[in-house]
Amino acid sequence: MNSMSRRNFLDTACAGVLAGLTTKLAAAAPSERVRHALIGAGVQGKRHAQMFSGFGDCDLVAICDVDPERRNAFAKRLPNPERLAVYEDYCHILDASDIDAVSIATPDHWHTPLALAALAAGKHVYVEKPCSHNIREAQMLAQAAAASGKCVQHGTQGRAGKAFQEAVAFMRDGGLGKVRMAKAINHQHRPPIGREPETDPPEGVNYDLWLGPAPLHPFTKNRWHYNWHWFWDYGCGDIGNDGIHQIDQARWGLGVNLPNAVIAAGGQLYYNDDHETPDTQTVVYEYNDCHLMYEMRLWTDYSLEGHDNGVVFYGDEGKLEFGREGSKAIFKDGKQKVFGAAADILDHGRNFIDCIKANNPGGLYAPIEEGVLSTVLCHLGNVATRVGRKLHLDPITGECKNDAEATTLYAREYRRGYELPGMS
Repeated sequence: MNSMSRRNFLDTACAGVLAGLTTKLAAAAPSERVRHALIGAGVQGKRHAQMFSGFGDCDLVAICDVDPERRNAFAKRLPNPERLAVYEDYCHILDASDIDAVSIATPDHWHTPLALAALAAGKHVYVEKPCSHNIREAQMLAQAAAASGKCVQHGTQGRAGKAFQEAVAFMRDGGLGKVRMAKAINHQHRPPIGREPETDPPEGVNYDLWLGPAPLHPFTKNRWHYNWHWFWDYGCGDIGNDGIHQIDQARWGLGVNLPNAVIAAGGQLYYNDDHETPDTQTVVYEYNDCHLMYEMRLWTDYSLEGHDNGVVFYGDEGKLEFGREGSKAIFKDGKQKVFGAAADILDHGRNFIDCIKANNPGGLYAPIEEGVLSTVLCHLGNVATRVGRKLHLDPITGECKNDAEATTLYAREYRRGYELPGMS
């Protein structure tokens, strides 16, 4: 997608939506040390805290989470807890003029609202995947990031892998001949979550703040830590939780952006519990001269084509694989070319810090404009699954043609008091 086409896609969102966002540009990037803060102390938040506190030129100075038990226990395990600010409300972090950057590792429905607020406060942002809860949010975030001039890294860390980078260059140079298809594989066993009754939230938890823009709903344990992924109000299912890594790598390797059409099927073949999102899903993204296929099963503990989570590219001269063990090409004559090990999230975080210090958003491995496109593919897969029919798209803007029901799922209603900038 050329720069004009990408801009057309991003500009498709209502032009007035960002009118209320006043971006504060920092005078200069930190030259020696980056002061970093974390919003969200769950599974991925812990990885962020360990990563950024381990860099010699980065100080983790604050964490935020609405669960007091989790945030306090978490803070005690970090280096120098006596010098670490601990908050319930993220506004304390955004108001701090001496904090340079933030990690956003909250539930999905908070990713874009917090990223927009952080950019408006003049912070650099590392936002976990998927960067948005819906397509309109993704468009808004990309616009705001471009206007801010800040480093906004997306949590698709596979792009940090040198072996993957070399393998993509190999394919782009014709090493596999014409690559006509990529399969993004997400196979694993996620146990059922059962059924949980409505109860009061845990003592001390600011449940209203946790819900944020999502509709009011009584607390249940299954709509709480981690299991929120499986409810449409907060998460995007496993295509947005885990499959986005493989979809992003497949799109990267194919060199494509938005498709001409999306066809999908999915549902619950395994779960009979509180889950709303699919445990089984297949999505095909149609491009002019190739297809990208996503295949997900959450009830298998065995691999497909040697992978649980991985990508296989199919070319005229052979296939090339991305997986947990790294990347290799297997040619029709049986010969192989090994590229090396898979990515490490430490490389991704290191890249973020280096780009902040150099004031160089263009050097990011997973800049938000790429994260937005892969996130939108995940959302399109869910939209096609939910409406149960093929989506025909404008590949420049991403808009769905002649399908009002599908277009409705491009956005959401925001709870009063938690509207996005320009929506109040």
